[in-house]
Amino acid sequence: MTGHRRCVNCIVPPHLLKHILESGDRDIRRAALNTLLSTARLRGERTIIAPLATGTGNARRTIFDCNHSSNIRRAKLVQSEIGEASRDDSARRAFAGLGATRDFYKDVLGRDSIDEHGMRLDGYIHYSRAYNNAFWDGREMVFGDGDGVLFTDFTKSLDVIGHELTHGVTEAAAGLEYHDQPGALNESMSDVFGSLVKQWTLKQTAEQADWLIGAEVFTPNVKADALRSMKAPGTAYDNPDLGKDPQPDSMDKYEQLPNTEEGDNGGVHINSGIPNKAFYVTARETGGFAWEAPGHIWYEALRASSPTTNFQQFADTTYAKAGQLYGTGSTQQKAVLQGWAEVKIKITGVDTGQLPEVNKDLLAVMIKQIEALSAIVNSLVEEVNRIKSA
Repeated sequence: MTGHRRCVNCIVPPHLLKHILESGDRDIRRAALNTLLSTARLRGERTIIAPLATGTGNARRTIFDCNHSSNIRRAKLVQSEIGEASRDDSARRAFAGLGATRDFYKDVLGRDSIDEHGMRLDGYIHYSRAYNNAFWDGREMVFGDGDGVLFTDFTKSLDVIGHELTHGVTEAAAGLEYHDQPGALNESMSDVFGSLVKQWTLKQTAEQADWLIGAEVFTPNVKADALRSMKAPGTAYDNPDLGKDPQPDSMDKYEQLPNTEEGDNGGVHINSGIPNKAFYVTARETGGFAWEAPGHIWYEALRASSPTTNFQQFADTTYAKAGQLYGTGSTQQKAVLQGWAEVKIKITGVDTGQLPEVNKDLLAVMIKQIEALSAIVNSLVEEVNRIKSA
């Protein structure tokens, strides 16, 4: 991965922040502008940072308080694996969220921290002022407090923490490039496993889960469900403050955007709705806990991916992995097939329908014949009963 461009992976997409810049509230505009400028500066700094720092750290957690500064190197240690818990709610939530994500990867998927080598998990809270985002920059997790009007403290959302740390997992496991379809897959992996961390922690089945990403990041005054909906991409929000959720839910709605910062690197936060929906449908069709078969299938497919893997290649890999893990023609493999079919991606070499299309006219004739046979059987039963009675 030498030479791989360092990315600052943020939970709030740039298109949403840019819409907020049009707000009539000066303080909201200022907070959005500050967030965009700070993130752009961070991206510039991270282009010269070495790849993901690896090494044994026993996956220990450490939380630092930035005290509203944007210089994280001056942050103060407030909680670690040793000593008492912090009195700061944000510190305790961040510490617990890092632990839940670490434990999910270890207990469910057998992974030793982010890099598979016990990488330490550092979290930084109270970053900058009115910072409307949370991000993973390849080395640490950083949380803003929000502007208090639209956004609140980002440590409140467990799936946001799982999402951001999963960017590190994806970087170490597959190195998916952060643009176009590989980049949208990168974002989708984070949504998938961020949601699974929350579902696993709450012990929710696929049916019980809300499948929302960042439901807790908005203040109560904002009319929005979340940043994204995996179950129904494009429906997470629709209001004057945030605009309309632009995520597509199938390939016929794929957004062809330029591979620029203005174009969200080819729509990585937008088109991720397509593989998100595929995973949700797979989990729905499988039933039970989504972190079991569906989660293992997606994780093994991620490990088998390359930096340039696109939607079609990933779909084919998930289908193959489902067969390897649970058997060809298994319920799990059929669920994967259905998941991609609903977003209009056909598994290569496989008949999506698996069964021939039903001739409706023939079906109507068959139904009438069954009804006639049923009437004859009923008549015979009545006759037999009369004979028995006699």
